[in-house]
Amino acid sequence: MKQLVRTRIAPSPTGNPHVGTAYMALFNLAFARRNKGSMILRIEDTDRARSTSESESAILDSLRWLGIEWDEGPDKPGKFGPYRQSERLEIHQSIVGRLVEQGDAYPCFCTSERLNQVRKEQIANKETPRYDRHCLNLSKEEIEKKMDRGDPYVIRMKVPQEGECIFTDELRGEVRIDWKQIDHQVLQKSDGYPTYHLANVVDDHMMEISHVIRGEEWISSTPKHILLYQQLGWDAPSFAHLPLLRNPDKSKLSKRKNPTGIFYYRDAGYLPEVMLNYLGMMGYTLPDQREIFSLDELSESFDIKRMSLGGPIFDLAKLKWLNGRYLREKLSEDDVVERLIQWKLNTTKFKNILPHALQRLENFSDFIPLTEFLFNEHPEITLENLIGKLDPGQAAKLLKICEWELEKVKNWHRDEIFCLFQDLAKTEEKKLKEILPLFFQAMSGKSISLPLFDAMSILGPDLVRVRLRKALGLLNSEGVGLSKKGLKVLEKEYQQKYGNRID
Repeated sequence: MKQLVRTRIAPSPTGNPHVGTAYMALFNLAFARRNKGSMILRIEDTDRARSTSESESAILDSLRWLGIEWDEGPDKPGKFGPYRQSERLEIHQSIVGRLVEQGDAYPCFCTSERLNQVRKEQIANKETPRYDRHCLNLSKEEIEKKMDRGDPYVIRMKVPQEGECIFTDELRGEVRIDWKQIDHQVLQKSDGYPTYHLANVVDDHMMEISHVIRGEEWISSTPKHILLYQQLGWDAPSFAHLPLLRNPDKSKLSKRKNPTGIFYYRDAGYLPEVMLNYLGMMGYTLPDQREIFSLDELSESFDIKRMSLGGPIFDLAKLKWLNGRYLREKLSEDDVVERLIQWKLNTTKFKNILPHALQRLENFSDFIPLTEFLFNEHPEITLENLIGKLDPGQAAKLLKICEWELEKVKNWHRDEIFCLFQDLAKTEEKKLKEILPLFFQAMSGKSISLPLFDAMSILGPDLVRVRLRKALGLLNSEGVGLSKKGLKVLEKEYQQKYGNRID
């Protein structure tokens, strides 16, 4: 009997929903629909320190905004649930125990200090950093003694030292990777939670995923996954590794060079169907070569063998051009009016803005100039107005630190943003009023606007971060921002003052 096609996407709820997630979801969905199968949404929340329910909700909301629907998931129970990895802990731990009992995995008691030292030595010797198998051959007595003593440990997978892993990629054909290149991956962390690699394989098998369609960055990890399938006596799914979205300079699409948050494009005024169309164009060409197509049209003709292996360039100018075509060619004037109202010209949005604007209004005509920056994709800013009385280098430093610190904000509201700025001013030994004009300009292009923290709350994290980066880009373009060397110095200083960054 022919196997039912089941694909999945498995985003981590650790930040703002990324366009790369939508890109992968689109092709998983198109493949499943073309083959009359199902697509599953699974939340991979094994990173307990960074995973949040707010981020999970944002993932679901962003995909729905785009028009991507799934057949099973946390909000759509099915017979293969639960669909959050954190709720499958007992399953994962039992499988890890089975691997240890079989001799295919082993406890590792190495401290982070020892592992860091080994890594430094390997780099100094121009070797590939990897675990040196220090705990692989510990005796049963040594292991029991360490466990009885309460020494923390992880569980690592045992990998062959000879031969190679050979597998077929649906897009790339035969792939060969020497086992010597594969690290003894951690399968279970010291807190008892699985790593991605273990949970991914176990859940894919138990949810009967037939095709794993994911980004090409996972090619090097596929041997680990195939080995786990073999060790557990399970059939592996088919693998297809799609090319990653790229910046114009061919680097991997990143928020440092391009807006990557799905909600950025929603809030900046792009149509959801345009985003799906554009993401489809990134990796696939319809047989008739047309540029404008719907999700249904993509799914009807989808053939994964036709996927392009070239690194697709995410070009904002092309996206804006396509959005303009949709507005003129696909929507009636009444449709455009209705979309504008849904976007930001609605009662809910105005009620959110008005309390902050009211104190500055003399008549209705004041409202538009005062609040227009909330509706713009990018406000116009000038170097002179941006830096004001600050030293340019100091302004660049403050903008960058603020960008990094805002990545740590889990609950985006004005009080938390206000506290962040208070801490920033105190840490940098500045008065709050000395640094606020810089951020007023970066957010609004104005010296006077709505209260800064309220405005940032209304704009949302994606638009705020893009505006900070645009302001910093202006300083850099004028030669008064952060050089590569200056950025490295600032990164070290930041870690000392604020702790580790969240990328």
